[in-house]
Amino acid sequence: MKVYSKTDIGLQREENQDTVWAEMLGENACAAVLCDGMGGERSGGLASQMAVDIISKRIKESFSDMMNRNSVRNLLITAVIAANSIVYETAQKEADRSVMGTTCVAAIVFGGCAYIVNVGDSRAYHLFTSDEDECIRQITRDHSHVRELIERGEITEEEAKTHPKRNKITRAIGADSNVTPDYFELDISDGDKLLLCSDGLTSYGDDMDILDICFEVPCEELADALVRYANNNGGHDNVSVVIVDV
Repeated sequence: MKVYSKTDIGLQREENQDTVWAEMLGENACAAVLCDGMGGERSGGLASQMAVDIISKRIKESFSDMMNRNSVRNLLITAVIAANSIVYETAQKEADRSVMGTTCVAAIVFGGCAYIVNVGDSRAYHLFTSDEDECIRQITRDHSHVRELIERGEITEEEAKTHPKRNKITRAIGADSNVTPDYFELDISDGDKLLLCSDGLTSYGDDMDILDICFEVPCEELADALVRYANNNGGHDNVSVVIVDV
């Protein structure tokens, strides 16, 4: 198992408000946290950095490959809740940071399973082969205004890509005093990949293009290739990726 990551400012932003951490926790275990901040005057960057620092610290201090599934679930969820409390309290104390928050997608992978939490519209994808076909499946569900419109049948997936409120998220770390992250468990096999990414990749790209890149490019070059793909599509936003090669 190996893990790779990259974050890039993109071509049209003055600040990178994304923060990424990815690390091996042992020979056959790894973890990653990816956050995409929101807020002006560097508030978004501060929120994402704080969230990554808090969540990664808790993982490094508490993770053991002897943990059962329930223990891993509790570790990830409580880490996100702790990050939310601190980011929210920081925003409340400083009037100029009243708009301050961040998305988050985080994962621990070991023992043939990926444990994933998310808040906001940063995503996790599972890439795998089935009957010799290359497949991509979104694991997380976006907490966004356009996702709600899609699920109500008011707009299509294609219309969501250009919707004027496509960047409006409905859940974020630091936005409210309490947050409920979504949680997922995924069986993962040798040869599979787990991709975590910010919307700087997915909002301006296509899942099938991402699938092709992930199976055509060597894993050690994949993070660079995905960032280059986003920038070639305009580089409208910061873009961050983590790839776990199982």
